[in-house]
Amino acid sequence: MALHPDRLLPVDPGTRGIARRLYGAVSGLPILSPHGHTEPAWYAEDRAFPDPAQLFVVPDHYVFRMLYSQGVPLEALGVPRRDGGPTETDGRAIWRLFARHYPLFRGTPTRLWFEHALETVFGIDERLTPGNADRLYDAIADAIGRPELRPRALYERFGIEAIATTDAALDDLHHHAALRDCGWSGRVLPTYRPDAVVDPDRATFREDVARLCALAGEPVTWSGSLAAHRARRAFFRSLGATATDHGHPTARTADLGAAEASALFDRVMAGPVSAEDAELFRAQMLTEMAGMSVEDGLTMQLHPGSVRNHNPQVFARFGLDKGADIPQPTGYVHALKPLLDRFGNDPRLTLVLFTLDEAQYGRELAPLAGHYPALRLGPPWWFFDSPDGMRRFREIATETAGFANTVGFNDDTRAYLSIPARHDMARRIDCGHLARLVAEHRLDEDEAHDLAHDLAYGLAKAAYRL
Repeated sequence: MALHPDRLLPVDPGTRGIARRLYGAVSGLPILSPHGHTEPAWYAEDRAFPDPAQLFVVPDHYVFRMLYSQGVPLEALGVPRRDGGPTETDGRAIWRLFARHYPLFRGTPTRLWFEHALETVFGIDERLTPGNADRLYDAIADAIGRPELRPRALYERFGIEAIATTDAALDDLHHHAALRDCGWSGRVLPTYRPDAVVDPDRATFREDVARLCALAGEPVTWSGSLAAHRARRAFFRSLGATATDHGHPTARTADLGAAEASALFDRVMAGPVSAEDAELFRAQMLTEMAGMSVEDGLTMQLHPGSVRNHNPQVFARFGLDKGADIPQPTGYVHALKPLLDRFGNDPRLTLVLFTLDEAQYGRELAPLAGHYPALRLGPPWWFFDSPDGMRRFREIATETAGFANTVGFNDDTRAYLSIPARHDMARRIDCGHLARLVAEHRLDEDEAHDLAHDLAYGLAKAAYRL
């Protein structure tokens, strides 16, 4: 099963030779991970990971959603229940179940990431099967107890230059403060995620807005809430934040007058909230956040288009982020126009757009990013963070937006050991794309080398102000 040195590179021998040269020049570049979901506690406390199942299976929705689709109960995979009900706690039993169903991952990026981690981190170059499951479990369990496989040591081993976490607007960031003061040189940066205090459909929205205002010593009013956001953003920036992140159902924005916005705020705080008011408030807050990014320089990221918790039974039993979030069609041209009318021509704003609606790359997103100075295209995200998804993105987006209006790659993962695997995958796919352009005499090879460096490192460093 040893990883093939030419994996994911072009099949044509001549093009593959060019891709090898390009990849060889960028494979060892530092990793910038400007958007992700690893836990800041891992780096602050630097404890050993508990067991192989907790490392690879229990927290990874890519893994357990596939097994669930084939009838494996989430309880059997150790996924905690909201009601505290019984769930498997034996890591070895979970691992054996994973091994029995491992053929389900044939052809998926999950298998590529997992096998990359097995070989490069643990020196295991055989495929997981029921026959070797216990032996591999023991080898991994023994290894993760060693100091060289604790989070900070892995950060250095992986060649990470900076990694961002995703943190709620109300988070006290105590782990980030501890990291700032501990003397370790790693850069673990918070990211301002205000979803809970801008989405009236959240169950605790009103209480959370009141807490936001209280933290900043502001009244619970429209102007007070905006001042509170500014204060919290400044707090995040004091601990290294360079970006915000916004996960909305749609990309809709609005630009209401002050009196109308204040009246809307009063309505959503009083409740009950209509669907239109909830969407209008989220839309207005995106435009407000863009204005704040013009002021404070935080790069703004928008991740719209996911229907969250599509499976009500899974949500009721297990809660958020359990593999039941499903993409929906998402429009951008009309949705973003109010925000772009105000800030789209302002080079002080960097708004990175993501999508789960691939059809929009060619029709709306690439033309928008290819025109407005404030816009950049984020890499393929979530369901399309895959070899073919990355290829489609480059082929569709580049002709209209070019390379400079994209932001390289970010891994968007909770699975720590998959970070180098994901960056390696992106670098191989991008080098393959560039090699084809060279082979077709659309680029000179020296230009392709410059672009390969930008896609692997330079564009992310610039877009996220790292």
